[in-house]
Amino acid sequence: MRTSHRGNVDPFIVMDVMEAARAHEAAGRSIIHMEVGQPGTGAPQAACDAVAVAMGQGALGYTVALGLPELRAGIAALYQRWYGVDLDPARVIVTSGSSAAFLLAFTALFEAGDRVGLGEPGYPSYRQILRALSLTPVGIPTSAANRLQPTPADLAGVDIAGLIVASPGNPSGTMLSHDALKALMDHCAARGIAFVSDEIYHGLHYNERATSALEISDQAYVINSFSKYFSMTGWRVGWMVVPADHVRAIERLAQNMFICPPHASQIAALAALDCIDALEANRTVYATNRQLMLDGLAAAGFTKIAPPDGAFYIYADVADLTGDSLSFCAQILDQAGVAVTPGLDFDPIRGGQTLRFSYARSTPEIVEGIARLQAFMATYQHKPAKL
Repeated sequence: MRTSHRGNVDPFIVMDVMEAARAHEAAGRSIIHMEVGQPGTGAPQAACDAVAVAMGQGALGYTVALGLPELRAGIAALYQRWYGVDLDPARVIVTSGSSAAFLLAFTALFEAGDRVGLGEPGYPSYRQILRALSLTPVGIPTSAANRLQPTPADLAGVDIAGLIVASPGNPSGTMLSHDALKALMDHCAARGIAFVSDEIYHGLHYNERATSALEISDQAYVINSFSKYFSMTGWRVGWMVVPADHVRAIERLAQNMFICPPHASQIAALAALDCIDALEANRTVYATNRQLMLDGLAAAGFTKIAPPDGAFYIYADVADLTGDSLSFCAQILDQAGVAVTPGLDFDPIRGGQTLRFSYARSTPEIVEGIARLQAFMATYQHKPAKL
């Protein structure tokens, strides 16, 4: 049977690494997971309790396509609490994870064939979702001097209909300052470039908080999720905020593509909004893990790092160790029992010389993982030619 050209997307390499790690575990090995961007904690207990109560009260069914009104109002209130932004809940659309939000955003904003810019290194699924929608992803190489975030100068002469920016970024964890984000948004507005702000790691910061695009302009699509700060990856619930005159278009798309987000997940998400103490306790663990990783990786020989402002990743330049990050990660998994993501997932051009480490798991796991990496590198560091 025939297949479409647009369906021929690249694999999400971190998922392949996860499968390889699973195979090792199935064979009885202990594996430390530093590959996947998933909190080591589950949903807050109050969120789980809310779902149990709801299930006892009757069947959970379809909700309206835009999401439970009370959840939309709760998300709007979050913007007031976090950023001082007075947000109309009517502009909030609840989605089946941030992935559904990207599908809706790209479909609503762009025509087939449009060119959409994304900073590299960046989240790999942007590129693949764009391709699957018959759009053209345009990689914007970023520099270490700009902490792996795009700047208006990087866009000079680049023909694009849209730009997607993540701050804190994946894989770097670096953030744009208010002024840097505003400069990008002003540049895009002046050129008629649609601006999509990926804010799914907001709440996970270790010094200054991240700036939301909504603090600068209403003329942007803002995408967020309950997966990261709220520790609810498997619940598949996220949200987007769009300009008021875009809501109905998104609603029609959501009705036809998804019907609605999962009812149970929306109930859990609503309860999670109030679990501030538990969520902040998680962030304290990440802060501890971050410092352990920065110190431990440097001691192991991974010294070229852009220190992360947020999220739970460290992106390391390993050009002095290898030009083949895929093979290097396989060797680390086989010999050290640590799963790490090759940079090729995030930068198809330069990613052969980079690795991403996640510190989202428990602190004891991070300590053990660092010890294994240091032991591995003690034997590897004098033999780079073998890679």
